[in-house]
Amino acid sequence: METIILASASPRRQEYFRLLRLPFEVIPSPIDEILNERLEPRKAVEELAVQKVSSVRELCRNRERPWIFGADTIVLLNGQIYGKPDDREHARLMLSSLQGQSHEVITAIALFHGGTGALDCQSVLSTVSFAPMTGEEIEFYLESDEWQGAAGSYRIQGLASCFITAIQGSFSSIVGLPIREFYVMLKKNNYFSTKLKHPSR
Repeated sequence: METIILASASPRRQEYFRLLRLPFEVIPSPIDEILNERLEPRKAVEELAVQKVSSVRELCRNRERPWIFGADTIVLLNGQIYGKPDDREHARLMLSSLQGQSHEVITAIALFHGGTGALDCQSVLSTVSFAPMTGEEIEFYLESDEWQGAAGSYRIQGLASCFITAIQGSFSSIVGLPIREFYVMLKKNNYFSTKLKHPSR
């Protein structure tokens, strides 16, 4: 199989690539992660995933037939988007809003195949329910530093699982990469039919 360029520095996405036994190279997208507020949230996060792929595609314009994958995740509560927190106080405010309620998590994935020029993109919506949290519990969670760099200021696969009562949809999508949808996308674009090129000896 050919190497896929992962336009993300996310350790979680890298772990899923390893789980799927996909050869990959990390080249994080240099763009600012700013959502287009003129679009509805699902379209906005899809647009951002495509922008990440496009920016890395420009960085790799001298490469032959690259595969490039990008993704982005947002949390949505009552129509308000919760991205990554600016600092601990911002994370505290987010968690105070999310506790005791259900919210949506949308992850968009985009895949570019340099051989065909095809660009595929889709998004997956899941729902997460938080138990009510006391101020002490919020501070307990903030001490873990898991909130840093996480949409909605939490990571479902970590300590936050102590406070999550239910999920509907894709767990891996909430983490940051919907495995089933990604696998189907790779199949649709004939990724698994490609051969790994070995250098000349």
